[in-house]
Amino acid sequence: QVQLAESGGGSVQAGGSLRLSCTTSGGTYSSNCVGWFRQAPGKEREGVAQISAVSGLKDYADSVKGRFAISRDNAKNTVYLQMNTLKPEDTAIYYCAAHEKLYGGACFRAMYSTNFDDWGQGTQVIVSS
Repeated sequence: QVQLAESGGGSVQAGGSLRLSCTTSGGTYSSNCVGWFRQAPGKEREGVAQISAVSGLKDYADSVKGRFAISRDNAKNTVYLQMNTLKPEDTAIYYCAAHEKLYGGACFRAMYSTNFDDWGQGTQVIVSS
């Protein structure tokens, strides 16, 4: 089991930036794919970005490509989500999650929430117009 904790959420005006952090403990960090998901009121949980452990391959939702960047700091067992040019539609609770179902901490091609086993409690992001 991996414990995850998100931080860095808050309120920002459209066009602004935030950086979310996901710190992990327990489990084997180097064997885990880590992803970011978000859920807005009345919407299904949506995969935002994910990053594999060994290869470092990254995937992004089309809605955030060019604006968001996911990265890993392996010395700190931390995954970041840099969010730039924020839009009101980005308003949501953001969760980080992890799984180790594939060799080398690889991620599945699609960012399905059902692939992830361990979840943080979420951090709120509010983007006002």
